[in-house]
Formats: sequence, C-alpha cells, structure tokens
Amino acid sequence: MSRQPAPASQVSFPVPRVPAWATPRARNEDPVEGAFMAGSALNALDNLVQAEPEWSGAWRHRLALKAAVACMKLIGRTEDEAALRDTWLLRQHGDEPGPAGNVLAAWRRLAGRSLPPHVEDLQTVAALLGAGWSDGFSELIDVAREEVRAGAPAPVVAARTAAAVMREGPKAEILAWWLADCALSWRMGWRHAVPILATQIHMPLLRSGSEGRRARPGSDAFEQAAFIAAALGAAEACRLAADMATQAERLRAVAPKLRSKAAGDVVDRLVGDDALSGTLTTRNLSRWASRRLFDRLVDLGAVRELSGRTTFRIYGI
Repeated sequence: MSRQPAPASQVSFPVPRVPAWATPRARNEDPVEGAFMAGSALNALDNLVQAEPEWSGAWRHRLALKAAVACMKLIGRTEDEAALRDTWLLRQHGDEPGPAGNVLAAWRRLAGRSLPPHVEDLQTVAALLGAGWSDGFSELIDVAREEVRAGAPAPVVAARTAAAVMREGPKAEILAWWLADCALSWRMGWRHAVPILATQIHMPLLRSGSEGRRARPGSDAFEQAAFIAAALGAAEACRLAADMATQAERLRAVAPKLRSKAAGDVVDRLVGDDALSGTLTTRNLSRWASRRLFDRLVDLGAVRELSGRTTFRIYGI
C-alpha cells in the first residue's frame, strides 16, 4: 500500500530572515561589529534549524552542494553546482563518483549525519576530501568537543577547531573548513550540521590586510573572518530556505492531484534531498512513469528542472 502524501499544512513555516543590518556589506575588521552581526544572523538561523521543517533535509544538502563547489575552487578544480549534480546523480550503480563526487560526498555526509561525529567519520571524510590522514587527526574530535564545552561563541569554536587541523596538517585546509562547519553546528546545539562557513570561502569580505589576501584557517585573521563568514552564510542559508519553503509548500499542495502510486515516496525524496534524477526508479515507479510524474510536477509548478537539458534531467524543489 502506498503512503498518502502529507497535507500541505505540514510545510507552512515562517522562515526567519537575517536583518539587513546584520549582513556584512563591506570589509570590516572591527571584531565587535563582526561578532554582533554574526550573533544576530546565527540567532535567525538557529530559529530555523530548531524548527526542523520537513524540507530541511533538501535545504541542508543544497548547502552541502554549495560548500562542495567552494571547495572545488579551493583545490584547483572547476566543477560548478550543475557538474557536481551530474557527477552524483548520473553515475551508474556501483560507479565511483570520482574526486569531485567524493568532495560532494564528504559534505553530504556532514549535512546528513547526526552530531557529534566519531573519529571513524573523520577518517572517511579525510579520504573523501583527499586530505590524507595524520595520526594527530584522531585527536581533532576531542579538540572540537573541548572547544564546544568551553562555551566560546560558535564562530570562535569553528576558527579554533580549524586552526587545530592546520597545525597537524598544513596542507589539509579543505578538511579544516569541513571540521569548522561541523564544530560551529555542534556548538549551536544543532542535531545535524548546516554548512554555512565553507560556502563563503571565496567571498571578498573574508579578505584582509592591505593586499586583500584570503584568510586561511590558522591565520591571525581567520577568527574575524569566521564571524563574517557566519553572518554571510547564515543570511544566504535563510534566503535559500525561504525559497525552498515556498516550493515545498507548493509541492505538498499539488500532491493530492497526482495519480501515481509512488507520488508520496517521490514527494518525500524531493523534500529530503537536493535533487533527484529524472530517471528515478523504485519498486512502484518505472523509468517512464518517473518521467511522466516529473513532467506533471513541473507543469504544476511544484518542482524545477535543474539541469537545463532536454535529456538526463534533474529535478528539485
């Protein structure tokens, strides 16, 4: 028996907004102002995360995609969101996702797993990120735990945890950003991590000094940069959430009009992940039925086609 889609009322949720004054607009190295903006922005984001709207899985995984894109540039690769989605969703069953797909897998792992992580999780992530493994990395979870217990502001906890990674592995910056986002969410008391810092890696406002160099984890400027990244990332995450909430509500509203027995399962998958392949198959859904269902959802304005192609399509809210 197929499960009936949940009523649209279950997704109605007033998404918090970060005030305009709490969103950095220009480079500012005043630590007090940076902390003030980050605190306000994180408060709005905390209200959203703690509410746990049903579409939060799709939202976190889309943020994970954005973090992975930023990390592509960090390691000298060129994959954008579309390319990473293709790498992830269009591979054949059993195929390895490749280096770019592995980076996305690491961020999806952060967004999809409960906190806190274990050392085994960190070992897996280091391998996915291509960061290598140092024996000293096994102590990083304890370092993050102690920073969280110490009670410093979340961006400070993130910055100090990232610095600990760089002290142990100076070439492991990509892992430092991953653990920084993990530590920030852990300090905020969130059940699942919400990637917001790494999405801002290359933002001009995170540059400092007369030469405008990017603040790297472990540098003197990074703690201030973490406050700015938190404010910017929280504001962007809330804007994204508002858009996805509207789309999720529309999806639930049209769900009763769908004739497919697999509609409930597909709707649940759409609100739980960044995107789905247009050739999705399940026990109750053939490839051709999947195509018809997604076409119907697009016609109803309930989902968006994300690839821009006429074949090998990808859909999401």
